[in-house]
Amino acid sequence: MKSAFKTFVKGTARRSISGAKTPEVDRSEGDVNLSAHRNEFMASHIGDEAKEVLAEDAKYFLHQTLSTPCMNVLKGCQGVNIIDTEGREIMDFHGNSVHQVGHANPDVVAALKKQLDEMPFCPRRYTNPKAVELAKKIVSLAADHGKAHSDGSDEEQLTRVLYTPGGTSSIGIALKLARITTGRFKTISMWESFHGASLDAISIGGESVFRKNIGPLMPGTSHAPPPNEQECVFNCNGNCNLSCAKYVEYILEKEQDVAAVIAEPIRWTPYIPKDEYWKIIRKACDKYGALLIFDEIPNSLGRTGNGMFTYQNFSVQPDIVVLGKGLGGGIVPMSAILAKEKLNEAAKIHAMGHYTHEKTPMGATAALATIKYIEDNNLVANAKEMGEYFLSKLRALKEDFPIIHNVRAAGLLIGIELRTPEGLKATDESERVLYSCLKRGLSYKITTGNVLTWCPPLIITKDQADKAVSILRESLEEL
Repeated sequence: MKSAFKTFVKGTARRSISGAKTPEVDRSEGDVNLSAHRNEFMASHIGDEAKEVLAEDAKYFLHQTLSTPCMNVLKGCQGVNIIDTEGREIMDFHGNSVHQVGHANPDVVAALKKQLDEMPFCPRRYTNPKAVELAKKIVSLAADHGKAHSDGSDEEQLTRVLYTPGGTSSIGIALKLARITTGRFKTISMWESFHGASLDAISIGGESVFRKNIGPLMPGTSHAPPPNEQECVFNCNGNCNLSCAKYVEYILEKEQDVAAVIAEPIRWTPYIPKDEYWKIIRKACDKYGALLIFDEIPNSLGRTGNGMFTYQNFSVQPDIVVLGKGLGGGIVPMSAILAKEKLNEAAKIHAMGHYTHEKTPMGATAALATIKYIEDNNLVANAKEMGEYFLSKLRALKEDFPIIHNVRAAGLLIGIELRTPEGLKATDESERVLYSCLKRGLSYKITTGNVLTWCPPLIITKDQADKAVSILRESLEEL
């Protein structure tokens, strides 16, 4: 099997070769499995048992640069950690953004075991108490913000819910609802954004790694630059002058018939826009009859340390909010849209899409247990406190390592940006630091090629935070 693993590694390298020329690998969405750094990590760090499973994985699964061939094999996960076949505990600051309450949360597991015995499935045309209870809970979590940041009328409140099995599916539903309720089809979204990997989602998404060479995408999808002060195309020089928001307003004015602006309220890198940014866009949407859709699939449920939803960091009320990932407690695929009451009327005569596992009692049970655990254990407050703690530690680290260009955070949504002395993206250095951290027991994602994106579970402690920063320090010292 060792020879099979060697063949698999060599095959991984060969896939990046066309004749004698190696094409440039797009690393905008994260580390990829085509790099020399990945192969070096695997050759020195992976044991025989894992090599056997990896070879089989590579044999049977479709290959793609962000998945198979994989880099390691897990045998367990618990709390903040994932555990590989060597028994090594790795702090998981990636987690595919599903682990707000930690891996294998005992409360979520217990609730699911109980529900599995009672009723594991609910077919279309029927409902069940858990599905209804969750809808009521989600609506209640949005109520106070909605009353404070709208005209207060019932039709402007986020009171309508629809479930799907995954975030990408919910994006599709949100886009369809926007078309049905406005009678329009055009959208405005942001470059560098991610809304899922289906054709409709990559059409509004803004990352070339998913869009290029794929052929025709949905028509009518305009894109605008994101509110990124670090790389502002409007030359704001690190102090946002809101030209990016005014550009969205400009497109709305010129198009006149846009159905929706769809964006992440805080981009995962993270870009943290000024409050005025969303105020300008909200006002422009109202003026030109467009909906404002917030996609907070990866970073909702208390992660920013300010309310249960990410949009609650801003003084606006969206028309539709898309939730997902951690909604299923890191166990059950679960997603939802939350929409204004006024959008319900226009959708009544349409079959927008009912998914096989739409009103799933298992998904609803997982979501209810997750939300309850967050509330009972004050994890929103912990996200705020620990986010500030991480910022203080990482900014101190920045003083010792000039390669750290910027550190930013919204609660436990943390970005550490690396740049060269010339001000260029430190893409190669970022990847080297990642694999050095992995060897020491810290996993996370790289975004846009040079932002170390840390997404720890909301249960993280100061001791665990100190350990993570220490691992990063040791890895930077290796550069």
